[in-house]
Amino acid sequence: SIIEGCRLSFGTTKKFRHNDTEHLAELLAQDSLDTGKLIVVDGVFSMSGDLAPLPEIVRLAKQHKARIMVDDAHGVGVMGPMGRGTAHHFGVQDEVDLIMGTFSKSLASIGGFIAGEEDVIHYIKHHSRAMIFSAAMSPPAVAAVIAALDVIKDEPERVRRLHRNAQKMREGFKQIGFRIRETVTPIVPVFIGDEMKTFWFCKALLEEGVYATPIISPAVPPDQTLVRTSYMATHTDAQLDYVLEVFEKLGKKSAII
Repeated sequence: SIIEGCRLSFGTTKKFRHNDTEHLAELLAQDSLDTGKLIVVDGVFSMSGDLAPLPEIVRLAKQHKARIMVDDAHGVGVMGPMGRGTAHHFGVQDEVDLIMGTFSKSLASIGGFIAGEEDVIHYIKHHSRAMIFSAAMSPPAVAAVIAALDVIKDEPERVRRLHRNAQKMREGFKQIGFRIRETVTPIVPVFIGDEMKTFWFCKALLEEGVYATPIISPAVPPDQTLVRTSYMATHTDAQLDYVLEVFEKLGKKSAII
């Protein structure tokens, strides 16, 4: 969706390497300070589960007079105080120009949002090709979002439980012998490194009652294929222990561990 948005902007798009702020600085330096620039990043990357280095990106944006837009689809309801998102997690919420997200993940509904200065939002409402003639959210969908926000606000222990569950799984996978990406989010990728083994592993998991998604090229490099696991606050310790048991059994069967 970010790529499609870049195409709709009719602006020049330059891609910097994943979380490589030195490369980002090089690209920003290619244009004058008077050139309009918008740095667009995910707050939480959906495949790898790692975070954008927002404090450093904010510093570069100030240095090069650029603006920042954060797609926080996987951060809202998960990261920061009371699940307010990745910018709040880093304490830079007042230094990010636009934050967008979805209502279809932590907020258990459909639709999405974009937040920013009033003038910018007014411009988007009246000039965004994707919004013109689009339909408004239905009242039940809006009510579901409000109810979910109330739960997140009134029951902060759910966010704490979510992160406890994710930490339990990260430690469990490492103890078993799997290679994972170190993250601080509920997305825990388990590296397999072979496309056919990745497909087999996910199929075998499903047969054992565990659902996880195979991530292969072009979403990741061919030698970095992985099983994407993610967790909820409502997962019980018994369920998580069972997942680890199944992963260990299949990992040994496939000679991955």
